[in-house]
Amino acid sequence: MRFEVTILGSSSATPIYNRNPTSQVLNVNERLYLIDCGEGTQQQMLRFDIKASRIDHIFISHLHGDHYLGLVGLLSSLHLNGRKKPLFLFGPAPLKEIIDLQLKYSETVLQYPIEFTPTDANKIETLLANEDVTVDTIPLDHRIACTGFLFREKKRLRKLIKEEIERLDVPVHLYTAIKKGADYTAPDGKVYQNDLLSIDSATPRTYCYCSDTMPVEKYYEQITGADLLYHEATFLNTMLDRAKETHHTTALQAGEIALNNQVKKLLIGHFSARYKVLDELLEEARSVFPDTELAIEGKTFLI
Repeated sequence: MRFEVTILGSSSATPIYNRNPTSQVLNVNERLYLIDCGEGTQQQMLRFDIKASRIDHIFISHLHGDHYLGLVGLLSSLHLNGRKKPLFLFGPAPLKEIIDLQLKYSETVLQYPIEFTPTDANKIETLLANEDVTVDTIPLDHRIACTGFLFREKKRLRKLIKEEIERLDVPVHLYTAIKKGADYTAPDGKVYQNDLLSIDSATPRTYCYCSDTMPVEKYYEQITGADLLYHEATFLNTMLDRAKETHHTTALQAGEIALNNQVKKLLIGHFSARYKVLDELLEEARSVFPDTELAIEGKTFLI
């Protein structure tokens, strides 16, 4: 099953000529989930051939502009392009007021419904559960209410061993039960154990998105063992005092978080505009956690 994330933006609060504010698209079994929506997200989607019409779920971590100021424009474009199906939006409660106010003063009545679910930065909540994935909030520690998001694959059914199924002439109506782990009793009464008829599906994968936060233990348990952790790394550790002042994380700290929580792979982003070249940030994170990559715009990371 496809499980991959494409980076649309990886910069932080102030503009820089070659990077865009935060935004990502997660592809889970060909369903697209938009995570944050900074300015320019629509242009980045066009640039990297991400079709906005395929996005049914949008997750906004917090209400600093570099994480949501592209949202109203995207909602408007979906309206102008004739969208009819519902859009499911998750974010801080005041986001609904912001959207309603914009629509009110532009005298816009959307052609499609927005199903809005407010997030609570003080507790873990399950926002979504479908046949492919569950999405939980990750309470973070930023200057304002902020949540990350934990995407966890659903366990797939077992895969039938075609040769054995055909050899034993197993009735079709029993296939689903065997995929769910049942044994097979043949007409002569002989029992065939499930592991002779099917093989287990792959271990479900997890993607953790930690946007803006100080490194604090309250979210470590949720990210432990993640297949891929995206974690902000706004500054080099030489600017640790500035990171603390603004409730952000350094690249060194991001590496330590990945190491201490047995993460399989680390992706760092939300880079300060002061860094025109990102090599130092990557080297710093890799000094403690070698399996680290930069969240380069347009790059897709398999999970």
